[in-house]
Amino acid sequence: MMNRSTVSTLRELSGYGGKMQRTQFSDMACSIARTLDVIGEPWSPLILRDIWVGLARFEQIQSDLGISRKVLAGRLKWLVEQGVLERVAYHERPVRHEYRLTAKGLELCELLMVMVRWGDRWTAGDAGPPVLYRHHACGQVSHVEPCCSACGKPMHASDIVVEPGPGAASRPA
Repeated sequence: MMNRSTVSTLRELSGYGGKMQRTQFSDMACSIARTLDVIGEPWSPLILRDIWVGLARFEQIQSDLGISRKVLAGRLKWLVEQGVLERVAYHERPVRHEYRLTAKGLELCELLMVMVRWGDRWTAGDAGPPVLYRHHACGQVSHVEPCCSACGKPMHASDIVVEPGPGAASRPA
């Protein structure tokens, strides 16, 4: 068993001062990192999912997820600050709010659809997918299939060559 002095010394050597430091992904020249900065905390995609399917009120989301009120309040505040959700009053006395996806948030749900596709394929098991998605345009139950915005053909990771873009971080030689 370590004494306080040993623990203190280990903290100093490790650079750990008692508080966990959150990595700033938003500063990285990487769209994946920047997206993770917005929704990388595990509760955020689940909160977005709930709002996307129609659970818009704090109590509904809290009940569905079993998340603590403090954590949910913090995540909702963060998602509103990031412009993914908007907080809208639905009752005046007492004032009550619900949450709605912004255009930015609705587009982020497309990322969730890709996650669903992967989860249905690799984690659903023999029971099959827990939820089915019906496409409004054709009326069929379907799944997301990424396609090229230029030619319309299916696009998979093995079909891609990654190249630096105009926003790439310049690195010293």
